[in-house]
Amino acid sequence: MKFLQDYYHESANQFISVGADQGSAFAKSVAGDFNPIHDAESKRFCVPGDLLFAIALERYGLHEKMEFGFLDLLAADKPVVYPAVDLSTDSAQLEIVNEKDKPVVSIAWSGGLTLEAAKVEQMLRNYVAFSGQNFPHILVPLMEQHQVMINPKRPLVIYESMAFEFSTLEFEDLEIRLHDTRLEVDGRRGNAELLFELSSDGVNIGSGVKKLVLSGLRDYDQHAIQQMCDEYFASKDNYQAAES
Repeated sequence: MKFLQDYYHESANQFISVGADQGSAFAKSVAGDFNPIHDAESKRFCVPGDLLFAIALERYGLHEKMEFGFLDLLAADKPVVYPAVDLSTDSAQLEIVNEKDKPVVSIAWSGGLTLEAAKVEQMLRNYVAFSGQNFPHILVPLMEQHQVMINPKRPLVIYESMAFEFSTLEFEDLEIRLHDTRLEVDGRRGNAELLFELSSDGVNIGSGVKKLVLSGLRDYDQHAIQQMCDEYFASKDNYQAAES
């Protein structure tokens, strides 16, 4: 998957780093994610978790059952190590660590494996496109349903984890679609679950869940939400106009 190598640097000592421009370009052009925390010029910029996920699939392949925990934010140009793993084993648990040996992402897998580039890329592209639709397409209706919202002045949605399980890796045309959403509100914190289905040619072949933590919750305010949505879509429109 040569296209992915445009979005990170790899040094001779096997450290991988992501520049702000690279991470921002991946978020916008591959994931369709216009979260301001992924703007290259943002003081709060962090590498998209979905890019770290994508690099993992590129290196370790697609396993029938995989779990990813996002343990810490990664700033631009900060190196991490994806450890070498014996892919012939049926299961594994590992951590992607930074230069201080602090875990950034945890990964576990089991079951069958495919290293077929076309299938791995399908999962990579389909999942990050699904994941990139969190805000506003999925989270805004969910927050409205529960009459809570994130802080519009400092929106904080933390990508906590994701997991999926295939019943088979023999697919030709993979599709990922939202199946259900859940939000558990505990004071100013919300735990959201986005459940999705994996299908091929109309046949269900698996399922998964993405978990998010919403911080700084407050009462739902339609005007404030609409302003956040307007700013989001304006950023998307400006980016697409610049790219065209």
